[in-house]
Amino acid sequence: MIQLRAALLLPLLAAAPLAPDRHAWLEEIEGPRAIAQVKEWNADAAKILTASPGFAATRDRARALLEDDQRIATPNTVNGETVLNLWQDGKNPRGLWRAASLDSFASGKPAWRVLIDVDALGKAEGKSWVWKGADCRAPRYDRCLVSLADGGTDAVVVREFDIAAAKFVEGGFALPNAKTNVDWAGDDALYVATDYGAGSLTTSGYARIVKRWQRGTPLASATVVGEGIEKDVRVGTRVFNDGGTAYPVFERGVDFFNSEVSHIAGDRLIRSPLPTDAEIEDVLDGRMIARLQSPWQGRAAGTLVAYAIADVVAGKAPVIETVLVPTARQSIEQVAAGKGVVWVKLLDDVSGKLVALTRTASGWQAAPQPLAANSTVQLNAVAGVRDLAFVTVEGMLTPPTLYAVVPGVPARAVQSLPARFDASAMTVEQRFAKSKDGTRVPYFIVRKKGVRGPVPALVHAYGGFRAAQTPTYLVEQPYRAGPVALFQVERGNAFVLANIRGGGEYGPAWHQAALREKRQNAFDDLHAVAEDLIRTKVSAAKRIAISGRSNGGLLVGVAMEQRPDLYGAVIMGSPLIDMQRYSKLSAGASWMGEYGNPDVPADWAFIGKYSPYQNVQAGKNYPAPFIYTSTKDDRVHPGHARKFAAALGETGTRFYYDEAIEGGHAAGADRLADAQRAALIDAYLTRELSSSSASTSAPQAARVRSSR
Repeated sequence: MIQLRAALLLPLLAAAPLAPDRHAWLEEIEGPRAIAQVKEWNADAAKILTASPGFAATRDRARALLEDDQRIATPNTVNGETVLNLWQDGKNPRGLWRAASLDSFASGKPAWRVLIDVDALGKAEGKSWVWKGADCRAPRYDRCLVSLADGGTDAVVVREFDIAAAKFVEGGFALPNAKTNVDWAGDDALYVATDYGAGSLTTSGYARIVKRWQRGTPLASATVVGEGIEKDVRVGTRVFNDGGTAYPVFERGVDFFNSEVSHIAGDRLIRSPLPTDAEIEDVLDGRMIARLQSPWQGRAAGTLVAYAIADVVAGKAPVIETVLVPTARQSIEQVAAGKGVVWVKLLDDVSGKLVALTRTASGWQAAPQPLAANSTVQLNAVAGVRDLAFVTVEGMLTPPTLYAVVPGVPARAVQSLPARFDASAMTVEQRFAKSKDGTRVPYFIVRKKGVRGPVPALVHAYGGFRAAQTPTYLVEQPYRAGPVALFQVERGNAFVLANIRGGGEYGPAWHQAALREKRQNAFDDLHAVAEDLIRTKVSAAKRIAISGRSNGGLLVGVAMEQRPDLYGAVIMGSPLIDMQRYSKLSAGASWMGEYGNPDVPADWAFIGKYSPYQNVQAGKNYPAPFIYTSTKDDRVHPGHARKFAAALGETGTRFYYDEAIEGGHAAGADRLADAQRAALIDAYLTRELSSSSASTSAPQAARVRSSR
């Protein structure tokens, strides 16, 4: 759930003046004229790139890698004595939702029972269903609220599902398509935050009202639990289950990073004593566990704290307990409570660590769990009935291994993947670049041993929303164009993962260093990594490609305009581009805590300096970007990508464009779509980073037909 903070009252200021937008028609998501232009751009790029030597073989290999049955069956959740998993492969691109006993799964030999065949369900119902998760009724876990999206949007339909019968409940709970937040409020009631009609949504397009819906009654008669105001980001609930007891909270989102959190006690809402920017994590032994994002009561930002919920509900001032204090080089990334243990996944100089925390008479005790050093650790799921966690450990050259971890005993491998490529000839190392203001910026680099530079380099970065970028196996990196990184390294090129400011690699301060008016720090960090690659002769100017999705798409859009001398290729996925209108498109208003409000002149003064759409200039030698998005992306509006392509085309700048019809913000509804896009990107990189002049070898067909 998005975290929020009470907004400060701003003086009444005139909105930033809007320049006439000749490309506003491209914001019409399904507009016939806009779709015709998208199809033309798609065809232009496909004609060029699919004709590249070896394209079909690259696409087929990408698909084989992405759909290979030899993959970790990652536990999505552990419900009591049952493990739930969504399995996708070549035969089941949308997935099989299935269940196995906890014992069989932990033994490494799960006996799976299929609950829902998502592909078959979509075919039977004439829908392009994409799985969006399930919330099951605790502590019996016999009924689940299943969320499905037609085409992969953030908006979902919700239906009640019977686990034992493996079918949807006839006459059970059901909610129509909307951006819905739903939780169980007992055996026969739900907390529902959804679109209730006119006036029930925030300006961000999310629910403004939470109601309690009793089984057997119409949704229209549901009683209000809590509500926010229209300018809030969203409202919703979370229900934490601890030893059979449910602890529900109501969250009123004010901006992306701040929430007014209240405990639900009958028909009362009782405010949490935590600061509004604290992140609620879980409940153990009746204690709310939370992570601080700013200093509070003498505790540093990043500290994990706890308090007794019963004291707050009773009107008492709770004792705030310090659970864990990370060092200056550490960041807490994941927190989950088991039966008697709080599991914490840390980053330590961007390397993963796992810690088990227990509460004793003398305070909270931390026990580091021995796992492979210099690896990425993912806390997949935690059992609530045992002190057992499932953790994936991997590296860029090391295939994933899923471990079952119990405090005090060596971790046991549940499933290990064989190597998917020959890593013996490759090397990975961590380096540090110095940014413009002197900040040390870490990055990882993978390349073949003994390769002498300069060679083409693909640099991926994100730099926002506290989201750390950690090194994972090269075969499949969902936010890094699938196996493209592997293909580049095998070809003798370099792949770089940059840990720039704005993410969560070093805790709250690392994120806050690139907030709002400090955004330029993230851009400077990316430039610094590129310059370090040149300084160390790994690569050379104009032979560096940069890649980013969503906020990362904004990052690389800015970078190509600020430093066209550095970059030879730019991969922009589902990008934010028009920062003057971003808060009015799809879910954009929810991100003003990150970027600022463009309608406030003081904010537009710094946003306008970097907004890619407003800063496109004729006569600049921009690299030709590969821009991809999805028509059904209801988070970052596809108009951003479309309008940027149009603006570039007007200046004579070449570009490649790929807009998937389905897939939502992920830009691909299944692995086949991901493989096609990976092959397109690989062909694009080969074309644009070749030693020959791309500006003369690339056809002009990718320009916009602005006279439409």
